[in-house]
Amino acid sequence: MKIYTRTGDNGETGLFGGQRVRKDDLRVQAYGTADECNAAIGVARAAGPDPALDAALAVVQNQLFVVGADLASPEESPYIPRVTAEMTAFLEAQIDAMESELAPLKQFILPGGTAVAAYLHLARTICRRAERVVVTLAAEEPVAAEILTYLNRLSDFLFVAARVANARAGVVDVPWQKP
Repeated sequence: MKIYTRTGDNGETGLFGGQRVRKDDLRVQAYGTADECNAAIGVARAAGPDPALDAALAVVQNQLFVVGADLASPEESPYIPRVTAEMTAFLEAQIDAMESELAPLKQFILPGGTAVAAYLHLARTICRRAERVVVTLAAEEPVAAEILTYLNRLSDFLFVAARVANARAGVVDVPWQKP
């Protein structure tokens, strides 16, 4: 497979089904931001999380490819995987398991601690941006509701994953210092 096609040289890209759109189209921004979140998770994984957290993050990276495919494919197709309630349930089960290891939050925390945690906080903020772009897109075009649910839960997962990365490394979360 060639890496370049020359079909995007004029500022357009193709969606699944053949529709051509501008590269700044909201749909392209939505799946592009989900891809950016995926890349940030890859950086967090490269920083060396513990094996259990790494395994969960690997699942999430694969799920984010489904999010991107779903967003890039507005037309129905039996060939395109779609975001499912089971994907969101996976995140919720992971959140519940990780939270059982953590002390309840009593104050806001700053992104930081270990490199893994800091990168996961970065991924969380990118995920929130993806969610905002999808909300804007959904106001203009049909978007599967499960995508929004998944992205909302993913940001929660990434927050808890950052906290658990710190806890498992013996590093205390960085508390916000109220002025």
